[in-house]
Amino acid sequence: MKDHRVLSGMRPTGQLHLGHYHGVLKNWIQLQNEYDSYYFVADWHAFTTHYSDRINLEENVSDMVIDWLATGLNPNTSTIFVQSKVPEHAELHLLLSMTTPLSWLERVPSYKDQQEKLKTKDLSTYGFLGYPLLQSADILIYKAGLVPVGEDQVAHVEFTREVARRFNFIYGREADFEEKAEAAVTKMGKKQSKLYRALRKSYQETGDDESLVKAKALLGEQQNITLGDRERLLGYAEGLGKIILTEPEALLTKASKMPGLDGQKMSKSYNNMISLREGPDSVTQKINRMPTDPARVKLTDPGDPKKCPVWQLHIIYSSEDTLKWVNEGCTKAKIGCIECKRPVIEAINTELEPIQENIAKYQSNPNLIQEIIFEGSESARVVARSTMEEVRDAMGITY
Repeated sequence: MKDHRVLSGMRPTGQLHLGHYHGVLKNWIQLQNEYDSYYFVADWHAFTTHYSDRINLEENVSDMVIDWLATGLNPNTSTIFVQSKVPEHAELHLLLSMTTPLSWLERVPSYKDQQEKLKTKDLSTYGFLGYPLLQSADILIYKAGLVPVGEDQVAHVEFTREVARRFNFIYGREADFEEKAEAAVTKMGKKQSKLYRALRKSYQETGDDESLVKAKALLGEQQNITLGDRERLLGYAEGLGKIILTEPEALLTKASKMPGLDGQKMSKSYNNMISLREGPDSVTQKINRMPTDPARVKLTDPGDPKKCPVWQLHIIYSSEDTLKWVNEGCTKAKIGCIECKRPVIEAINTELEPIQENIAKYQSNPNLIQEIIFEGSESARVVARSTMEEVRDAMGITY
């Protein structure tokens, strides 16, 4: 599946924690072995909600890349880069803003949700309103076919698809589009040309989606046509113009089940997190301070694990035998809460130990981190420049 490109990013607004590791990074690490993977530090996006905060972005960016590498992201199998090092993102964002209706941005679900959640911040800015479009530019500039997201982010991918579709509709119609498309068909050879025409006719006359899928697969196999011709024929098959920007698909990922120290989802904003750099003593203190079932006032009082935030951590970290031990010990008042927390503490510290050893190793070689960021950003920029050449050409900005 390395012919499929995956893209995802993360804002450098603070320390990474176990929620990031279990909810995002583990998935990225798996995907990098299956797809052509692009992962970026979204430093411009940090300003959409933190523009007035004194964030040490240079340190945050470096620390984030170190944490990614320490958990298993590999710069040899993934393109790791920093958003602001690829200024073409901003150019595409600007050009897309010329065709994107204001109402589309205002109806993005997270727009009002975030304003409600972050009432202490002034988010009545153009940057905050337009951040979904910048996200779209981040995706579209790499022609990413897949974007790993949770269910709450699917609307952003759908928005990106609409943006791409509108751009292609407005700018994909070349003056001599049909002539160029027909010339490209003949380059495929007699047999393949006949099959393509039959599939195109089937899709356009009957709306047979299977025919369109087969036509796309057929075009992907062609060696006699250029990339431009392939995109032209994709649009020709769909009854559109040339496909300039690729419509991405959402690659649904499992929702992170990593609870915070208070039972809510682990988050920096809730101050309920265990960071990837948390020392063993700090982990012990934080877990021991976690609230438990309020019914267990005395050791002899029976409890209900389902009412205890610690139980949620046991579900993630403990074996079946340990879960049985916890359940029986709590409901029958055979063990105390501190005793119950001990296996969780041990499991978290065991998980963090190799990550922190890797962090220390990378911290001792800052030049290597700078080199990885530079090389990844340069590689990403090659792809971004190629897309922007097509966009400028389609819009007539080639003088």
